[in-house]
Amino acid sequence: MDLPIFQVDAFSSKVFAGNPAAVCPLQEWLSDDVLQAIAAENNLAETAFFVRNSGRFHLRWFTPACEVDLCGHATLASALVLFDELNEPGDILRFDTQSGELPVRRYGDRFALDFPSRPPAPTEVHPELISALGGAPVEILAARDYLVRYATAQDVVELSPDLEALKQVDKFAVIVTAPGTDTDFVSRFFAPAKGIPEDPVTGSAHCTLIPYWAEKLGKSVLHARQVSKRGGELFCTLNGKRVEIAGRGALYLRGQITI
Repeated sequence: MDLPIFQVDAFSSKVFAGNPAAVCPLQEWLSDDVLQAIAAENNLAETAFFVRNSGRFHLRWFTPACEVDLCGHATLASALVLFDELNEPGDILRFDTQSGELPVRRYGDRFALDFPSRPPAPTEVHPELISALGGAPVEILAARDYLVRYATAQDVVELSPDLEALKQVDKFAVIVTAPGTDTDFVSRFFAPAKGIPEDPVTGSAHCTLIPYWAEKLGKSVLHARQVSKRGGELFCTLNGKRVEIAGRGALYLRGQITI
């Protein structure tokens, strides 16, 4: 069986930056074992698979290790493939996912993801979290992931966490963040237990970062940067119980896989 595959650098206007995601359009669903094997073979943070369903699209995301319930950069990548490579008409797509309906609207060269807000709340902190991360956090909250705030953007850039120790913490992943210098805030994202040591740019993390910084800064429109080695830029808006996460994408690869 031959399948089309695309690779997109999401949250970047050029290749070799942002977060690479593989996208595999399907005519019908393959077994979960095959989907997971393809994602493991791709060895990217996420591989997205979608199947058309009556003008909508059923979308799923897999890391090299497991299926996940929400992924921003691979959703943006899927939208770019549908609009630019498969010539989907209009300016809005509707994806049906484990996290409900996720619309994506195109505005010029940006793709705006309409995602659920996941505001963080006080939490009991895993005893190994701080030592695994290093540095001196000023606040620790949690939603799906830990949200760990540091004093400065440089503190976040300089972190060199113990990834083996982070595998033991009791949340899906760890977001670290701080106020930005030329943006409203910066972040990094670690999920080593899920096959993602450090994710270059993480849309789903901003479901938690946006409500947090909107409250801290007293505004609903925010400019963000994920300060991983590859880096990425996000344009964010808090809309009540939803967040808009917008960014650009660059196609890196068109190809075919044989299974």
